[in-house]
Amino acid sequence: MGTGASRNAEGGAHGGEDREESLDQAGGQLYVSLKMENYKKKGDLIPHVYGSVPLVGSWDSSKALSMERESASMWELSFVVPPNHETLDFKFLLKPKYGYTPCIVEEGPNRLLTGGTLQGDARLALFKLDNEEVLEYQVFIKADRVSPFDLAASWRAYQDNLRPSTVRGIPDVSIDAVPESGRGNGCSASLELDLEHYVVPAPSTSANSGLVYAANMAENPRLLSLAGVSVDRPATIKEMEAVIPDPSKVYSGFGMVESKSVGTFSPLQKQDSHRGLFVDRGVGSPRLVKSASATTFSFDLKLDTETKNSMPAAAGAVAAAAVADQMLGPKEDRHLAIVLVGLPARGKTFTAAKLTRYLRWLGHETKHFNVGKYRRLKHGTNQTADFFRADNPEGVEARNEVAALAMDDMTAWMQEGGQVGIFDATNSSRRRRNMLMKMAEGKCKIIFLETICNDERIIERNIRLKIQQSPDYAEELDFEAGLRDFRNRLANYEKVYEPVEEGSYIKMIDMVSGHGGQIQVNNISGYLPGRIVFFLVNTHLTPRPILLTRHGESSDNVRGRIGGDGVLSDTGEIYAKKLVNFVEKRLKSERAASIWTSTLQRTILTASPIVGFPKIQWRALDEINAGVCDGMTYEEIKKNRPEEYESRKKDKLRYRYPRGESYLDVIQRLEPVIIELERQRAPVVVISHQAVLRALYAYFADRPLKEIPHIEVPLHTIIEIQMGVTGVQEKRYKLMD
Repeated sequence: MGTGASRNAEGGAHGGEDREESLDQAGGQLYVSLKMENYKKKGDLIPHVYGSVPLVGSWDSSKALSMERESASMWELSFVVPPNHETLDFKFLLKPKYGYTPCIVEEGPNRLLTGGTLQGDARLALFKLDNEEVLEYQVFIKADRVSPFDLAASWRAYQDNLRPSTVRGIPDVSIDAVPESGRGNGCSASLELDLEHYVVPAPSTSANSGLVYAANMAENPRLLSLAGVSVDRPATIKEMEAVIPDPSKVYSGFGMVESKSVGTFSPLQKQDSHRGLFVDRGVGSPRLVKSASATTFSFDLKLDTETKNSMPAAAGAVAAAAVADQMLGPKEDRHLAIVLVGLPARGKTFTAAKLTRYLRWLGHETKHFNVGKYRRLKHGTNQTADFFRADNPEGVEARNEVAALAMDDMTAWMQEGGQVGIFDATNSSRRRRNMLMKMAEGKCKIIFLETICNDERIIERNIRLKIQQSPDYAEELDFEAGLRDFRNRLANYEKVYEPVEEGSYIKMIDMVSGHGGQIQVNNISGYLPGRIVFFLVNTHLTPRPILLTRHGESSDNVRGRIGGDGVLSDTGEIYAKKLVNFVEKRLKSERAASIWTSTLQRTILTASPIVGFPKIQWRALDEINAGVCDGMTYEEIKKNRPEEYESRKKDKLRYRYPRGESYLDVIQRLEPVIIELERQRAPVVVISHQAVLRALYAYFADRPLKEIPHIEVPLHTIIEIQMGVTGVQEKRYKLMD
C-alpha cells in the first residue's frame, strides 16, 4: 500500500458504528490506485493529484497529494476514499521539484470517479509546457471495494514491512530518477579531474591478494620453518628428508584399501615426537578470552584443554554452535579437514583461499595447506609434465610423500588448537584419498570438496592464468611451450581421474561462472559444514567492484561524539555531492549497480543525492551499538565510566559496550551482508560507518580479527575492492581532506 494510504487509512475509518455497518452492507471501503507512466524522463517534474475533496486538497494545488515513483517510468498513488466522498472530482498536475515555478495542470475536463467507477472515456494525461512541448502520460485507474478487515491487515503489513522511516520519510528500498545527462552538482562539489587524480596509496597490508599467486599464501612446511630454512628458495633433499613420514607406514598398499565412512574413528593416536614444539606464526584469529567487562551470562564449561583451544574467537550463532559441537559431537569432529578434489585449472586453489578467508573472518582458526607449494619447496619448480604421469613411479612416490607431509602438518596443527584445515591438491585418485582418510583417523573429520567444470572457455582461461602466475612456469620464457606442457600435465591427470563417491563430500559442478550450476552434498551435518555449503552456493568469479565509504562528516563527528543519529555537517554535505560525481563517473556504464546504506540518517543523507540506482537500507550496516555510551565523547567515557574505558582499551575486539555491542557482535550480524556481496554480480556501493567498514574490509583483505578495531577507514575516502578470478585487489580514492 502506498504512502497515500498511510495518510488516509485512519481518516477513512472514522464515523462510528452506524457508518461502519453501512460500509459493510455496501461491500467495504473504496480503495483507489492511480498510476501514470511516461518514458520521457523529466526528473524535475513530480506528478501530483488534487481535486474536490479535502483528501486531495479541495482544488488547492499546494495541498495536492504527491505521487511516488514505482519505477523509472511509473508513478503511483493509492488511498482510501472517505465514505462521505465517494464521488470524487480530480485532475493530475505536475509540480517542479526545485524552485517556485507554477504548477502545470493537465489539459481537458476534470476526471470523475463515482462509487468506484470512472465516468467518461479513459484518456491520456496531457501537460502543455512553456515551450509548447506537450508531455503525455498513460493513466491507469483502479478502484476496489476493500473490507475493513482486509484494509487493517494490509495496513499492518505496510507498517511492518514497507513503512518509510519515521524520521526521514525514505523507504527501505527506493530508486530515484536517472539524472539528465550533463547535469551538474555544483562547482564546489564537482570532480573536474580524472578519477585517477584522487587515488591515494593503500596500506601496506591492503587487499591486493590478486597480485600474488594464491598458493604462495598457503602454509609452509612446519619443520622447514623450525629448521630456519628460507622459503624463498626450494629446500634441498637433505633439509626436507627428516620430516617426510615413512612411505611404507603411510600410503603403501592403499590401492587395496576399500573406501570407508568417516563417521567412525579409532581412538586419538599419540602425537609423533616432533609435533610437540608449537610455533605460532600469527595466522588466523586470537583465542577466545573473557572481556573484563563481561560480567553477565558467565558459566563454567568443563572442557579439556584441546577443546578450549579449538573454540572460535566469535560471538552469537558461531559461538553457540561451537559450544554445542564441542560438547555433543565426537572428539574428532572438533577439527574439520576440507580436502579439495579436482583436475588442474578448475579453481581449487581460488576456492580454498576464499573459503579460508571466510572462515577466519567468522572467527575459526583456519589454515590453507597447498600440496603444490610443498612439492615446489621439496623438488623445485622445473618439473615437466612427465613428473605427473601415473606410470612414473618416482613421480607418484614424490607426489605422495609431499601430500603425506602436508597432511601430517595439518593434523599436527589441529592437535595444537587449529579448527579447520583446507587441504589443497588434485587428490584425483581414490588411492590418494584413502591415504588421507587413513592419516585423519581419530584426528579430524574429512569432507571432500570436489570442483568440476565443464565450460571449456573457463578452463582455457584458467590454464592461461596458470601459465602466467604459477611458479611452475616462472622460468619458462616461451608462453606457448608452457601451455603445451601444462596441457600434457592435465591429460596425465585426466587419464586416472576418479570422481568422489566415498565419505562425506560436497561437489561443486559448473558453479564458478555464477550462472546456475549444481552443488551436491553427501553425509554433511553440523553447523560449520552447513555454513560452508551455504557460502559456496553463493560464490562465483564474476569480476565486479565493491565500493566502501563512510558517510559524510556528521554533526556528531564534529563534536567528537560516538553513535547517535545526527545529520550531516556542511562538510559532509559537500562530500555527498562529490560522491554523486564519483559514482556517476565510476559506474556510468554499470546501470545494474546498487547503493546500500545503514538505517541511520547520516548514511541515508549521504546517498540521497545519488540518483538512477536502487538504494537499499540494511539494519545490519548500522554503526556498532555503543549502548549506554551512545552520544558520549571518549573523554566523557574516561571521566564518567573509567572501568569501561580501560576495559575497551585492553581488548577492543571483544569489549562489549554495556547494553551495546562488541566488534565480534558486529561481525556476526554482517555475515548476511558478506554472503550477499559475494552473490551480487553487479557493482555495489556500501555507505556505512567506521566499525562496520573495518569489519567488511577485514574480510576482503584477509586481516586477522585482532587487527579489525585498528584498521584505518578515514572519512571522505572510497575503498574500491575489485573481486574476480585473479583474487581481490584494492584501490583508494580520497575526494576531500
